[in-house]
Amino acid sequence: MTESMLDTVLSQFHQAADQLGLSDDHRETMTAFKTVFHTQFPVARDDGSFDIFEGYRVHHNVARGPAKGGIRYAPMVSLDEVKALAMLMTWKSAVVNIPFGGAKGGVIVDPATLSTNELRNLTRRFTTEMVPIIGPDSDIPAPDMGTNAQVMAWIMDTYSMARGYTVPGVVTGKPVSLGGSAGRQDATGRGLSYVLQEHLRDSGGVQGKRIAVQGFGNVGSVVAKLLQQEGALITYIADKDIALHNPAGVDAGAAAAYLAQGHSLPQWYEDQHPACDPVPLDSVLIADVDVIVPAAIEHVLTEENAGLVKAPLVLEGANGPTSQGADAIFKERGITVIPDILANAGGVTVSYFEWVQARQYVRWTEERVNEELRRLITSAYQTICARQQSSRGQATLRDAASWIGIERVVEATELRGIFP
Repeated sequence: MTESMLDTVLSQFHQAADQLGLSDDHRETMTAFKTVFHTQFPVARDDGSFDIFEGYRVHHNVARGPAKGGIRYAPMVSLDEVKALAMLMTWKSAVVNIPFGGAKGGVIVDPATLSTNELRNLTRRFTTEMVPIIGPDSDIPAPDMGTNAQVMAWIMDTYSMARGYTVPGVVTGKPVSLGGSAGRQDATGRGLSYVLQEHLRDSGGVQGKRIAVQGFGNVGSVVAKLLQQEGALITYIADKDIALHNPAGVDAGAAAAYLAQGHSLPQWYEDQHPACDPVPLDSVLIADVDVIVPAAIEHVLTEENAGLVKAPLVLEGANGPTSQGADAIFKERGITVIPDILANAGGVTVSYFEWVQARQYVRWTEERVNEELRRLITSAYQTICARQQSSRGQATLRDAASWIGIERVVEATELRGIFP
């Protein structure tokens, strides 16, 4: 039977709980979900008809603060996936030590099949359904797969209409002109770049390192562009339709700029004729490079291909890209994995900065945002490394990150106590 993402996340938790000697009471508390919201709602189509859509919003744990997590629009959205992602958000926020709990949401839809008007209708109706459980002090959504700053603007406006006044802190990742933060759009990719630079700082840095990026959306394109600027060779880039290779380095910056104009990676290859060659999609993750960056979807590294991976380092840009079985193979083979709950925490970190700015009605410069992001995420990396080293080489970086995240949530739970 295929391992689901929720299976993987729960297995990772229980493995860490075993290593920490966590009590049964704490295990039950940490694997319970505070709120599981499921709704079916009609959306008007442009032709006057309507369709019923299905959506979810899950709060995992809020012991450390308001629930925080993205909303995705995708055909594969399921309750188990949303639960898994909400739990990951709890650990991720704790790992970088920001005062949020974990949440996630989604609607089962392919947004490419909707007109702009239909997408707006869907967003406003889904937001209306969620009004009782979201808010700047309770649950703060953000963009995810299939959503963007415009979708967040519609959510903020719909929620504000229900309250009777503007509430900029109800979402993050919104347009800067509506109270969004400078630097938020690139934050996840920038955080990945900072983590990798810190990881390689004592071994020559990223200069000249050959890197394969699987997934060339908002996360993959940004980290590829930034690492190229630092002197890395981005030898492979890929999305769901095409994979491109150049041993001397694909021009990731040019590709990212072209995609930012609303085009696709296949269009860039066809229209711009870059110096690279198409290769099989499944070759990117097993390419002969120094670092692979899975930055697309979950479970792309599995027991089937983990034994074929040649790179000594995996930087997890996506949420849950590595199955439990693949993790075990990587540990046995000595392949280092920088886990998602640290590596891609740049997005939630800058979301925290945006939320703080919205609550205080102030604006930070992009330089300050990036400086604070580097400080927090590199500090988290150093804490995790120190914890791993204290295990005398027995723990992986994922183990150490999980221990720290879980311990911080358990500590908050113990300090607050169980009500009543």
